[in-house]
Amino acid sequence: MAQIEESVARYLQQLDTADRQEPSEALKIKASHLKEKIEKLKQEMQRLATLKVEMLATPDQQISLTDPDSRSMATSGRGSGVVGYNVQVAVETKHHLIVTHEVTNEGSDRSQLSAMAKQAKAALNVEKLDAVADRGYFNGEEILACEEAGITVTLPKPVTSNSKAEGRFGKQDLRYVAEADVYVCPAGERLAYYYTTEDKGLVVHRYVTNACQHCAIKHNCTKGKERRISRWEHEHVIDAVQRRLDEHPEKMRQRRETVEHPFGTIKARMGATHFLMKTLPRVASEMALHVLAYNLTRVMNIMGVRPLMAAMTA
Repeated sequence: MAQIEESVARYLQQLDTADRQEPSEALKIKASHLKEKIEKLKQEMQRLATLKVEMLATPDQQISLTDPDSRSMATSGRGSGVVGYNVQVAVETKHHLIVTHEVTNEGSDRSQLSAMAKQAKAALNVEKLDAVADRGYFNGEEILACEEAGITVTLPKPVTSNSKAEGRFGKQDLRYVAEADVYVCPAGERLAYYYTTEDKGLVVHRYVTNACQHCAIKHNCTKGKERRISRWEHEHVIDAVQRRLDEHPEKMRQRRETVEHPFGTIKARMGATHFLMKTLPRVASEMALHVLAYNLTRVMNIMGVRPLMAAMTA
């Protein structure tokens, strides 16, 4: 709409310029042509205005005119995106077989972790499961749900603190002492439990200290009167995830080598790396066929065609 408004303004300026010149047949034709363009652009503006009303009335404020189920998905490039679907896969580490998969039209992975991990656990028919994911899946409630389902999760926590970005101490720079239920800051001062509140549906404990006013490194810690720390009631689960990552940083490399393998193979087979079908049910069916073909190829490469046929007919 902004681009159309700019075009209309440019064409109106050209009309004004034509009006100030000596009248001629060529100028009349040009003016008529410009007026036609302006009229078409105004009609397009009306169409977009109608679409805008419809768009704002939808739950996620999105409308796809090509495929009604597809949604805008962020890509690795900053500020870039694609309108499509979000494919979730769980891949086992030994043979790189896809254990389970799902096609969604949610642009974020943050709410996908526990559902995919539970599906993988059920498909493998195991009591315990180790799951490794990237930072896009980090969500405290999802990690807790995995823990309660007997699934041990390892994944990095994204750094979202403004303090760290601005060169000050982040929450990770303060040490939590469980026995005393206090945080110890880089200056050695204790932030004691102050009160409990609810934030975005989560029970959160607040910790504070009044030692900041006389602290020599306060400028490296907080811009406020005093430093405050929030701790989720199940933060110990997050702490355990961080410990596992610190003890086994190689797991993130293992994740890349495991889950990216099937995606690379499937995309190469798809040629143009896009779905041919439209609407979620059809795209889900298309992806299921890709997964089946990929898994069959892997099994044939691992055990051979004849042993596979024998196993299938046994």
